[in-house]
Amino acid sequence: MNLKRVLYGAAGLMLASAVAFAGQADPKIEKMKNPAAFTETAPASYKVKFDTSKGPFVVTVHRDWAPLGADRLFNLVKAGFYDDVRFFRVIPGFMAQFGIHGRPSVMEAWRPARIKDDAVKQSNLRGYVTFATSGPNTRTTQLFVNFRDNAGLDKQGFAPVGQITTGMDIVDQLYDGYGEGAPRGKGPDQNAMQTEGNTYLAKGFPKLDFIKTATIVP
Repeated sequence: MNLKRVLYGAAGLMLASAVAFAGQADPKIEKMKNPAAFTETAPASYKVKFDTSKGPFVVTVHRDWAPLGADRLFNLVKAGFYDDVRFFRVIPGFMAQFGIHGRPSVMEAWRPARIKDDAVKQSNLRGYVTFATSGPNTRTTQLFVNFRDNAGLDKQGFAPVGQITTGMDIVDQLYDGYGEGAPRGKGPDQNAMQTEGNTYLAKGFPKLDFIKTATIVP
């Protein structure tokens, strides 16, 4: 028996198996690429725990404040969308924004998955959490936490979906050294984030804090 051939053959099989395993798609990620699969109606009230690189904070969501937004957030959290997502725009005295997924293929699926606007029933007070928009009926996955009372946003159609009930001190500690995003500032460029994901952020903005996991909690 040619022992060398046997060993090389075994090594080849192991390598082939490793390559096949590495090429396997993550079922959770693949499902996440189908926004139409996430259309549950949220409970009247629920809590989301965001476990971050600075520590945990909890958001209590009220569906009667913004039903479409509350439903979208509920489904995104259940999908695992916010896991390993960066706080990419943190502006002192204003807000902390997050919600662009680290995998471009996931964002490509969710970018056109817009929801209609909710009526603004609550003011954008300190600690209130609101979906970001780029115009009428353009909400998708991005959220922000108000660092102060930003009542001026109310008239612009920004409808809070909930408020931080535990851990606002954690949010206050999020890294804000990069400031406003490009092209107006030196922070991350959202277009680059959409196309390059966390690879772009890790290379150019390594100090950004991030969400480890986001889960629905009792």
